Amino acid sequence: MVFIRRTREYFLHLGANEEQFQTARSMRHKMTDAESVLWNALKNRKMCGLKFRRQHPIHYYVADFYCHEKKIIIEVDGGIHNSKATKEHDENRSAEFERLGIRVIRVTNEQVLNSPDEVIDKIKRSISDESC
Repeated sequence: MVFIRRTREYFLHLGANEEQFQTARSMRHKMTDAESVLWNALKNRKMCGLKFRRQHPIHYYVADFYCHEKKIIIEVDGGIHNSKATKEHDENRSAEFERLGIRVIRVTNEQVLNSPDEVIDKIKRSISDESC
């Protein structure tokens, strides 16, 4: 029997395997325009002093943006997320994250590109922290 130490690294990634880490690395180099816009608003603790990570591997998935302090994932959905199969996958994925105690905020590419201030306000409301 192998004992897996429950280190900070384990809790930060919840057992993601090397394949998820490789996928996350490649996704960081291929961010969409909407993800880039949102990343500019989140990086360097610009959002309420919180640390966000982009394309972060968690469990079996790679989250677009993740804040470990608040256990929040922000997903930016493009047009492909409108299909029935993808919507079902997204719902299952969100349910799995919520089962792990992580809240999921979903926004669309159009929302981020057309009204970024509204998206930022939505995220701040979700965080609901006095420091914002």
